[in-house]
Amino acid sequence: MSLVNGVELFLLGRTLMKIGEDAIPTEGVGEYATSVRTVIIVRLDIAEHPDSSVGEIAARTGLPQSRVSEAVARLRTAGVVETTTDPKDRRRMLVRQSPEISARAAQIASSPIENALAAALGTRDTEQVARVVELLEALARHLTPEALARMRPPR
Repeated sequence: MSLVNGVELFLLGRTLMKIGEDAIPTEGVGEYATSVRTVIIVRLDIAEHPDSSVGEIAARTGLPQSRVSEAVARLRTAGVVETTTDPKDRRRMLVRQSPEISARAAQIASSPIENALAAALGTRDTEQVARVVELLEALARHLTPEALARMRPPR
């Protein structure tokens, strides 16, 4: 029998999200009202649903439309997404991932997590941090975004 239950798994996920947020570099980004978490949620939704309107993204994510608009603006400025006018309704803007990887996205993808993990673990022991990184890498290999798709019933 597992010692981890659904609530503990949820809390672990929340803790990992906060550590991940701390590991994302924010130098030179400036001050924004939208959180890193909101921007990531919007970016993931855009990746899963290209050519969506801000309203559609807000409906799927449960985020306020104003926050989605701010996140899209941040992502557009960083070169992560691009927007086009909806040919069916010229008042709507459609959002999709940029075909090229932006410098900002590359910077985030190459950012080390060790310092944020060490702070969360309350240790400077590099071997302990390395063991946790190794465990996280194993989890990341097995629990990909596709794992969530396998959990959802077919529509």
